[in-house]
Amino acid sequence: MTDFPHTFASASGFPTFGSMPDPAMAGQFAGVYQQWTDAMNKEPAKLADFQRRYMEAHVNLLRHLMDGARNPLPEDKRFSGEAWQDSPAFHYLAHSYLITSRLFMEAINELPLLPEKKRRMRFFAKQYFDAIAPSNYLLTNPEAMQKALESKGESLKAGLDNLTSDIEKGQISMTDEAAFRVGENLAISEGAVVYENELFQLIQYSPLTEQVHLRPLLMVPPCINKFYILDMRPENSLVRFAVEQGHTVFMVSWRNVKEDLGHLTWDHYVAGGVIQAIDAVRVITQVHKINVLGFCIGGTLVACALSVLRSMGEDVVESVTLLTAFLDFSDTGEVSAYVDRGFVERREREVGQGGIVPGSELAFAFASLRANDLVWNYVVNNYLKGQAPPAFDLLYWNADSTNLPGPMYSYYIRNAYLENNFVKPGKLSMCGHPLDFRHIDQPAFVFAAREDHIVPWRTAYESARQLRGEVSFTLGASGHIAGVVNPASKNRRSYWQGRFDRAVQRPEAWLDGAAEVPGSWWTPWADWLRAHGGRKVPARSELAGQGFEPIEPAPGRYVREKA
Repeated sequence: MTDFPHTFASASGFPTFGSMPDPAMAGQFAGVYQQWTDAMNKEPAKLADFQRRYMEAHVNLLRHLMDGARNPLPEDKRFSGEAWQDSPAFHYLAHSYLITSRLFMEAINELPLLPEKKRRMRFFAKQYFDAIAPSNYLLTNPEAMQKALESKGESLKAGLDNLTSDIEKGQISMTDEAAFRVGENLAISEGAVVYENELFQLIQYSPLTEQVHLRPLLMVPPCINKFYILDMRPENSLVRFAVEQGHTVFMVSWRNVKEDLGHLTWDHYVAGGVIQAIDAVRVITQVHKINVLGFCIGGTLVACALSVLRSMGEDVVESVTLLTAFLDFSDTGEVSAYVDRGFVERREREVGQGGIVPGSELAFAFASLRANDLVWNYVVNNYLKGQAPPAFDLLYWNADSTNLPGPMYSYYIRNAYLENNFVKPGKLSMCGHPLDFRHIDQPAFVFAAREDHIVPWRTAYESARQLRGEVSFTLGASGHIAGVVNPASKNRRSYWQGRFDRAVQRPEAWLDGAAEVPGSWWTPWADWLRAHGGRKVPARSELAGQGFEPIEPAPGRYVREKA
């Protein structure tokens, strides 16, 4: 094996980004309801007002129905079909459900509780009300019953087949999985695996221009998902776009860990993952400095690696790009409802010393943040109506989940989501060096997405304030994935750019001074990265080199391993 300038391949085991809590929503809601009842009993005036509004809403609804009138149903696609409007019984059922859930949530908002407790109550109450919606059950869904009658029961048979198939594979089908093959119609950018260890494969992509920038670009995707979100199809591949801009692009393809790697820690991912990849890229391309991009938790890992390298006196990264990434975990949005001290301590007992966190568990936890769209929508369509989900590449990727080692996961959820220790200089030691993001003084391009429910943009802004180099902060439209995967060629959506001053603490103040620009953030990022790419040189005609040999064609075998 090639010797690297500084390798931590023997670093001690990792802590892991742990599993999310068990989806026992009824039990969670029982606790929420008890807290709600206790709080209401201490506020008799609020309780009386709630009861009055509840009764008035239902009396008015019944009065309209008795008069033969219909109250328009809100813009809710669960009840958008004509059957919900035409039948008095189902019309009442839908409205009664919406009234109850709305008033319960309003009552939570009005209770004098601490913000964190109120957020947790809202989250699990919403989960429960999403689950008990009448649209989710055959006998209370007129559209599903009508389809069963019209198909003479064939839709129910197909739904049972779909349910049986999903039980066997352990997750709800969101797309036609037979329509996609990694390496055939997804992740098809040409290249080769040029290095691998037990944790990751390193892919080098073939050039598409006669000349390239001297400094290569290393992409570090999230280890919670597979890398090909950045290389879906040629028309929406950030990899291909960067190669077309004249960059030599490398990609980390994380291992989908099994039990034999269940001992790995956070330090392994920093040292044996990111730092090892940086070393390999530098040796292969024979340059002193490279550019690095980190997406989601990949960005967190990149920042940790840069801090460690700086502590070692190493200056080997020219610039850093962070895409929808946390450094500061002070506000983690809806995910925080899952992570409390009891949950973290339980996961530490279960997998903190070894074991794996199943990818399906993580996938379900994140899907539950948007349960109506990513869970119950498919329950209704697949099982009640017996329909096959359509082919959709992003949802195929979303379902192609990855396992995490328990120690790494446990470390991550405690020190990031629970205690926010990453931004406390010297609080943590990584790879034998104190963690301090103030060491990161490279120019940085930080992208956040305005509707991101995984990494709220305001927290991404706060994360950017941790860096000490010149920061270009860009806010894109849409969410965590669609905001990032927004090809420049399609010129869709928009983004906001403005002068970044870390002394400006309020994200809203930055946004007030930012300008909205139509199109994709890929364009300004390409302009920014060009300035850090170095001079143009002839494109590297051969992949690998300097003691490295191509191992197999891209996308490699690690990405094909299933959880």
